[in-house]
Amino acid sequence: MKLLKPTAEYEQQIRAYRQEFLDSGDPMDGTGALRELADPREWLEWTEACTKPETAPQGFVPATQYIYVRESDNKIAGMIQIRHYFNDFLEKYGGHIGYSVAPSERRRGYASKMLELILPECRALGLERILITCDRGNEGSRRTILRNGGVYESEVYFSDEDIHIERYWIDLRQHRTKTA
Repeated sequence: MKLLKPTAEYEQQIRAYRQEFLDSGDPMDGTGALRELADPREWLEWTEACTKPETAPQGFVPATQYIYVRESDNKIAGMIQIRHYFNDFLEKYGGHIGYSVAPSERRRGYASKMLELILPECRALGLERILITCDRGNEGSRRTILRNGGVYESEVYFSDEDIHIERYWIDLRQHRTKTA
């Protein structure tokens, strides 16, 4: 498994990843505008625009997008995104990191490994602490966050979607990954 920035080489895989989520009805956390953009090329352009404050779409903060690819068959098993800083929504509900694993690829430890691998990238961006959130009932995401050093802070209610969101912090000044 490897963490990569998405490129046109993965257009078919991006399309398949999106479709799997549309078919399952699951949220596409950590994918930016993938749900809204059916054309992988448009999504790749969107993710590139998001990398800089001056080109990020209105209402979005700069973010770096990654895909998590299984090397044996070049399949995208997951996606993860680092938001470089907060806007009001991210500060309260979304956090610095969003991630998802394809429904067909879950329960294999991919989310935990993706999060572990992304933490050095967060440090490289100058982040000292990162906020990660998950829906109250998402036990898999909660375990992923805790395995990577997440410390529970609080729970907030997001009325727009009628969900309770748990907030966790990882202190990168103290956290050391297996690869660090």
